[in-house]
Parts: sequence; C-alpha cells; structure tokens
Amino acid sequence: MSFQAYLDAVEKKTGLTPRQIVKLAQDKGFDDPKIKASVILDWLKTDYELGRGHGMAMVHVIKNGPKIDAKHVGTTGAHRDESDTLWLDGIATKPA
Repeated sequence: MSFQAYLDAVEKKTGLTPRQIVKLAQDKGFDDPKIKASVILDWLKTDYELGRGHGMAMVHVIKNGPKIDAKHVGTTGAHRDESDTLWLDGIATKPA
C-alpha cells in the first residue's frame, strides 16, 4: 500500500483530511520533537480508532510534513508512491 493510500484510508475512516488531523495534532503540541510516536499513536487510536499502520503514516506527516523519501517514488516496493509529496487536503480535491 502506498503512503498516500494510507492517508486516503485515514480520511475515509475518520472523516477528516490528513491536514485537519495534522492541525489537531499541532494544537495538542504533538509536532514537538520531544513528543514520542507512542503518544500520538495512543491519541489516534483512542479518538479515531486508527491502527498502528495508519497511525504511523499520520505520525510521519505530523512530525515531518508531506515530503517522503524519493526512494519510494516510482518503485514497485510496498510503500511506493507517485510523488515525493503527499496530498493532505483530501481525496475529493486531489489532482489527477
């Protein structure tokens, strides 16, 4: 599953775009480098019933923004993506 597919699945499950979740996380101070992933994962599980895989995708975006390593772009690996920048503004507005 691509990184983007994880984020799209998060939106379908929660009804919130990844950008909205990032904003909520920032409001809680979870973008602070001192905050461990486990704290964010617990919040995502408790409030949104997200499992570890989807939660870790959100942790990456909360901590690092929408850029991913270019090594995943255009590959056939498990976490392949078409771009090194993830779309955070929702499935309905994603460019084709």
